[in-house]
Amino acid sequence: MDIGLFDFSLPQELIAQNPLPKRDESKLMVIDREHRTIEHRKFFDIVDYLHKGDVMVRNNTKVIPARLVGEKLDTHGKVEVLLLHQVHGDVWECLIGNAHSVKKGTVCSFGDGSLTCVCLKVLGEGIRHMEFHYEGIFLEVLERLGQMPLPPYIKKQVADNNDYQTVYAKVPGSAAAPTAGFHFTPELFDEIRRMGVEVLDVTLNIGLGTFRPVKVSDTKDHVMHSETFDVSKETANRLNLAKAEGRRIIAVGTTSVRTLESEYAKAGGFYPTQDESTNIFIQPGFVYKAVDALITNFHLPKSTLVMLVSAFMGRQWTLHCYETAIDKRYRFFSFGDGMFIYGKYDYSRNLED
Repeated sequence: MDIGLFDFSLPQELIAQNPLPKRDESKLMVIDREHRTIEHRKFFDIVDYLHKGDVMVRNNTKVIPARLVGEKLDTHGKVEVLLLHQVHGDVWECLIGNAHSVKKGTVCSFGDGSLTCVCLKVLGEGIRHMEFHYEGIFLEVLERLGQMPLPPYIKKQVADNNDYQTVYAKVPGSAAAPTAGFHFTPELFDEIRRMGVEVLDVTLNIGLGTFRPVKVSDTKDHVMHSETFDVSKETANRLNLAKAEGRRIIAVGTTSVRTLESEYAKAGGFYPTQDESTNIFIQPGFVYKAVDALITNFHLPKSTLVMLVSAFMGRQWTLHCYETAIDKRYRFFSFGDGMFIYGKYDYSRNLED
């Protein structure tokens, strides 16, 4: 599909730069994709659309301070390294700023020199395999020397690193946050569970695949980077039971969607996995089989995330909802407002919609 079909004009002032003081007081656009209706609520009102027996699936990955700014030892030139995912041991796949100057054998140093890395392998698009050298525990060194890897449209570092984490973040390893989960508070989850909604965790460590921009004119030429995910045996069993009983599976965020749909596509069910990888690219024409409802934010124009949402409820209707959000002054992107999309959908209409 032509990438221009997923474009829209977004006023810069609607790009949220900070989280709200109270997470669940963000706006919530509630969309019935079957009847094509829109309601405007607060996020804490999501309980009005949940039912006993629903299963809510969230990505419990935790963002690490994966952005390192240092210097190359040979030239003392500035270098910026973004850790994407662990290859093995102390070797990480990284995205390098000004990457042409980082060649095989280049050594970089950070902070007081207690953390260094050497380039082992040069890959395309600014990607390098870097081996890190340090004393102690790597994550503790990152906590001291690294920064939160905020998206480029957020202009200032957060004052508190927890502002760029979900309240249920547990498993360290991501270079970006599953931002649809930002709207939840512990108290809201308590209320959701009291209603009889089951809350399950999966883990997808977010790397380049989720936020990499689409640089091709036709979506068929775009290749997603692989990201690893885990689904426990207990979670897989609970999801299979919910499917068998016809209960709704509600994905919190696009990373949860990618995990669930990747799992289900393997054999028409959910199975325990460890360090499974996915490069699934969801765009119109894709038929959702695992997910019945979706909680998400408002995404970048021409992004794979807009395409994922378009596959869930139709491209034209998605763009209409986005235009409505702009008219109603919703806040966009990571710290922005949310959508809850539910209802039946005829996927045979997807490319027409």
